[in-house]
Amino acid sequence: MTAEATPKAPPLSHSRVLQIAVPILLSNITVPILGAVDTAVVGQIPQPEPIAAVAVGAVVLSSVYWVFGFLRMGTVGLTAQARGENDACEVSALLARSLLIGLAGGVLLIALQALIFRGAFALSPASAEVEAMARSYMQIRIWSAPAAVAIYGLTGWLIAQERTRAVLALQLGMNLVNVVLDVALVLWAHMGVEGVAIATFAAEWTGLALGIWLCRDGFLGAGWRNRARVFDPARLRHMAALNGDILLRSLMLQGIMVSFMFVGARFGDVTLAANQVLMQFLLITTYALDGFAFAAEALVGHAVGARDLARLRRGAQLAAIWCSLVALLLSAVFWVGGPGLVSLMTVDPQVRSMALAFLPWMVATPVLQIMAFMFDGIFIGATRAGDMRNMMAVSTLIYAAVLVLSLGPMGNHGLWLAFQVSFLARGLTLALRYPALERSVAAGV
Repeated sequence: MTAEATPKAPPLSHSRVLQIAVPILLSNITVPILGAVDTAVVGQIPQPEPIAAVAVGAVVLSSVYWVFGFLRMGTVGLTAQARGENDACEVSALLARSLLIGLAGGVLLIALQALIFRGAFALSPASAEVEAMARSYMQIRIWSAPAAVAIYGLTGWLIAQERTRAVLALQLGMNLVNVVLDVALVLWAHMGVEGVAIATFAAEWTGLALGIWLCRDGFLGAGWRNRARVFDPARLRHMAALNGDILLRSLMLQGIMVSFMFVGARFGDVTLAANQVLMQFLLITTYALDGFAFAAEALVGHAVGARDLARLRRGAQLAAIWCSLVALLLSAVFWVGGPGLVSLMTVDPQVRSMALAFLPWMVATPVLQIMAFMFDGIFIGATRAGDMRNMMAVSTLIYAAVLVLSLGPMGNHGLWLAFQVSFLARGLTLALRYPALERSVAAGV
């Protein structure tokens, strides 16, 4: 045991899983609400260009920041394992390490902003007026990039500590600042697109300050001040390799998502619109199941650090039970209430009819995603990112093969088939690697 020991973890139970998962679910719900508020506030300006500009700017920066999502996942696994090893010094050092990497990544984005903006508008050209407004928006928001990226690391550290209520508080605090400033700067001060950007800029820096405060116990020990530990070359190389594998896996997953939309566009505007409506069901599923994947990350990571195979199995099983129950509930809701939800999301009769024709795919989606979410959480917690990268590559090839074979004879149904097969492939391929994970934990590797 190290000189600095972490507090003993509570026993594994259903309530412990729910205590981790439910705040994440609630936190996820606030994300689309905030986007809706931004749109509603700027929508009070009687021209379409400001809405389009905020949409373009937000999508570009969100996509760029998303590249650093590996920082959250990598930090969860490493910190949870350090907790399992009872090494409070390394837990504290990981907080400092992830915070510094996030801040440095954000500074890099500021330095590269001209290239980022130029590339974004080359790929997605807009009218001169919209582009000018979007550029103005991004030129303000980019200066909060260090805060936005560093928050990934803080969030991962909190999840590893099973302090997901703090993650919810962080998200709510940021959203509150954003909404209040949106109203004040856009509706009262009439600052337009720049007002929305300043509101988000302030919210992200406020979020960083709040996040550091929520992680304040991590700064009580000596680990974060131990420069030799924080900048240890071997630990930095391990973290870089882990994060690199997660990044490659995430890019392949994003490639599947993007190709789904691009291929769907071949079938015409009505089909494309119907697919987009149905993708909102996928978003709901992701928000709901994410919490249980996060629970698996924290519980499995702790068990791997403690070299406790029984706890690994128990943590994975508990998270999987609740994930399965929620997935079944979602499938039932989509089956019974899906037509009503489709009617709420679109008034166009053609789009409605087309969406209803493909709704059965979304009824199946939550159940088909159970294995993918659960094994993602297990392998992130175990920091087996190399397996995740390799199995994602296999899954991507399977998706591409099914797409090529089914698109011609089945049309848009073939596209949905390939999409659903990609979920199954992700889960099944990682399931094949799970016995090796257990063997390595049992061997103490």
